[in-house]
Amino acid sequence: MVVIAAAATVALSACGGGDADTVSVFAAASLTDAFDDIADAFEEEHPGVLVDRNFAGSSSLREQILQGAPADVFASANRSTMDDLVAADAVGSPEDFATNRMAIAVPAGNSAEVRDLEDFARSDLLIGLCAVEVPCGEFGRRVLSLASVDAAPDTEEPDVRALLTKIDAGELDAGIVYVTDVVAAGDGIEEITIPDLQNVVTSYPIAVVGAPDSDTAAFVDFVRGSRGQAILRDHGFGAP
Repeated sequence: MVVIAAAATVALSACGGGDADTVSVFAAASLTDAFDDIADAFEEEHPGVLVDRNFAGSSSLREQILQGAPADVFASANRSTMDDLVAADAVGSPEDFATNRMAIAVPAGNSAEVRDLEDFARSDLLIGLCAVEVPCGEFGRRVLSLASVDAAPDTEEPDVRALLTKIDAGELDAGIVYVTDVVAAGDGIEEITIPDLQNVVTSYPIAVVGAPDSDTAAFVDFVRGSRGQAILRDHGFGAP
């Protein structure tokens, strides 16, 4: 009887997005710190419900979901990536829950004396961007285009946290990341503000993957509710 019960448990775990008391959240890498805090707060308000977290570039998460990864909720750093999943009938109706902006990130001390986007054309600097297929790479190139700067990045990272790691380690002189990632990085990285006319504002949508249930719907509501929004503000995100 014990063996049969164990087998049944395994079978149930293999169905859908995971156990009934677990919400599996796939979220853009730039949401890492904010969603860790949101998940902890949600678990506090919903005893018995655990939030599994998978952070990566939005396009990578999209591909994982399309290939059948057990996600319950997807939070993207841009609308177009979410739209791909909507077109594939993989998610429900997305709702925007936050906004973000881009910033120049340099190692503490800024020894290369980077001042603005024009410095990204300097051949003596080591410059990093996110890969073009992820939102931070798309937006980084857009701000360079708005500034009429032709930059040749020395590295293209798979997500914004990988780029921040190299800047923090002093392996790069500068990169373009989200404002919120500079906030999360602490003292190891300094921000150089990108002027409004050269900057972009990105909206973050969230949606339930597959058929919703009470836990997944509650998590989305929590993110868009007063406590979730307060946590996002604390991490530097703007209102939707």
